Amino acid sequence: MARRSKMRDLVFKIIFQNEFRKDVVDAVLQEVLSKEKSDSIRKDVERYVRGIYSHIDSIDQKISSCLENWTLERLSSVDRCVLRLGTYELLYEPDVPVQVTLDEAIELAKRYGTDNSGKFVNGVLDRLAKQYVPEEKWRL
Repeated sequence: MARRSKMRDLVFKIIFQNEFRKDVVDAVLQEVLSKEKSDSIRKDVERYVRGIYSHIDSIDQKISSCLENWTLERLSSVDRCVLRLGTYELLYEPDVPVQVTLDEAIELAKRYGTDNSGKFVNGVLDRLAKQYVPEEKWRL
């Protein structure tokens, strides 16, 4: 698994675990990162997780605005967490091309979600990107 793919996988696992645990996210973050040897991956994971939770209200609002006939609360935990990660990356990581974010989110959804998760995540993130992501990021 490539370095950035591994990093996204760890971020997904942390925010997914945080859906079910009563700990603060810092406890989950430290527990997962204690097993990671790469300093650069640990730093990126921490930046992403802290970024997701510091912007969670805006991220959830943007996801909700792109859902058709669904609410954020009705989504499976896997789909919700993948969408949060993808939305964060689209909006707050300027050096990551839109297509890379979409491809990586779809792969996470396929790996951890249902048979339909990849298509669902693709549709929502594509709609979100077209609505909220600046045009210059599409050209990276």
